[in-house]
Order: sequence, then C-alpha cells, then structure tokens
Amino acid sequence: MVSIKKELEVYGLVPRKRWGQHFLIDRNILSKVVRTAEIEETDVVLEVGPGLGVLTLALAKEAKRVIAVEIDQKLVEILKEKVADCPNVEIIRKDIMEVDFNDLIERGGQPLKVVANLPYQISTPLLFRFIESRSVFASLTLMLQKEVAERMTATPGGKDYGPLSIFTQIVSDFSIRFLIKPSAFFPPPKVDSAVIHMVWKKRPMAEVEDIEWFKRVVRGSFGYRRKTLMNALRHSGLSLPEEGTERMKRIGIDPQRRPETLTIEEYVRLADVLKE
Repeated sequence: MVSIKKELEVYGLVPRKRWGQHFLIDRNILSKVVRTAEIEETDVVLEVGPGLGVLTLALAKEAKRVIAVEIDQKLVEILKEKVADCPNVEIIRKDIMEVDFNDLIERGGQPLKVVANLPYQISTPLLFRFIESRSVFASLTLMLQKEVAERMTATPGGKDYGPLSIFTQIVSDFSIRFLIKPSAFFPPPKVDSAVIHMVWKKRPMAEVEDIEWFKRVVRGSFGYRRKTLMNALRHSGLSLPEEGTERMKRIGIDPQRRPETLTIEEYVRLADVLKE
C-alpha cells in the first residue's frame, strides 16, 4: 500500500495551509475512527475533506453510500479516479461551509452519519452548523483539535466554558473517544487532536422558548466575558428591558456574576426573563 507522503509526491501535491490540509498517515488510527463511527450497511455517510480517499474507501466498504465533500479541485480529480469502481461513493467539489445540508439529506434519502478529519480553521463554525442542522445528521464522528473538544466538554467556571460548550451540551450526548498525536498526520499540526462521537438527545437538556434569542443572549454574554454579566449584556448590543437587573435578581441570578459561571439551565432562564 502506497504511503500518503509518497502519493502526494507522485501527484505533485503540497498540503495547502489555506485549507488546513493535514493528511492522516496512521492506518491504525483510521481503523479506530471507522469503528468509532459504528457504520452499518444501511447507513449513508457524509465525509468532509476526504483528501486522498483512504478513509473514503474504508467507509465505502461498510456503508450503503458515502457522500464526500472536498474543496480542492486537484484532490477531487484524484478521488474520482480512486473511487471509479465504487458505485456507492459520490464526490462533490464544494466548500463544506457553503453546502446546503438539506440537499444532502435529499441525496442520501435518510439522516447521514458524519465522519471527518475537520480542517482546523473551520472546525468550530462547522460544529455550530452541524448542531443547527442536526435533524439532517444521525451522528458525528470527528477528528478535530484537542482544545476544541475540551471546549465542548467544559463545565461552568473554567476558561474553556463558552457558547460551544452550551450549544453542544444542551442538545447532544458526546464523548472524547481518544487522542491523536501530531505525528499521525502529514504535515504534523502544532497541537494534539481528538476523536469525538456525538449523537442527539431525544429531548434537549432544557426547553428554550426562542432559540435565536437564546443564542444571542449566550453569545452576547461571552462576548465580554471579563465583565460582569449585566455589563457584558449591555455592551452586546442586545435590546434589553430597562428593568433587566431586577428581572435577573427575581430568578436568582446575580447581575454581578461572570458569564462563565452560569449553568446551561441558568442561561435558559436568563434568556426567557430578558425577552421583551
């Protein structure tokens, strides 16, 4: 089996920093990722950033169908050659941040299992997109920065706790399955990576009356996390009631607390009480 480094040399390719290309070269890790994703023969899989198709081909052996989205045109051409004998694989040349997820579920005919080695620079915004469109996805098995995984699992009071922690935990059950050293990739990234597995809760941790307002309150609070909660909200540009401080006190939230100290349930109550 030709190594990833040798393949890149043969094709005259150089990993591109602008797209965060770090190719997984450890085949043992690849096998662990496929096992973690729990792919069955009836599943439709979405792969993000398939690169040279090593994971794509492994997924194609297990799943009913694989839809692979790749932004690099050169890699798309190589991928199409490699999967020519795999009728259950579709290669789409597009930026995943611009993909209409509803179109994907129409293509697949059912909720998709996502398996991906996420480019580092888009991992957080793409996670938010996955969460917002969660009805499209059955599960997520993702390789991403260890620090992002730690933010997802963070609890109130720590520096890692923030909007990603809240929006992830309120709707999903997830775990960090294992860590990956930089040497497992080429070129090696500067940080450790983690593989996470996510599925959606049958019911959210807390019922949110107005989800868009809730998101704005959470993001507004953490936009100025060094300030007190009330000052952070005042600087956020949100339209707040004049008696906001009194409303917060009525539900047992001290306006002088720091944003990172509130629990998810407290943020839900806060958003509800501050809505005009």
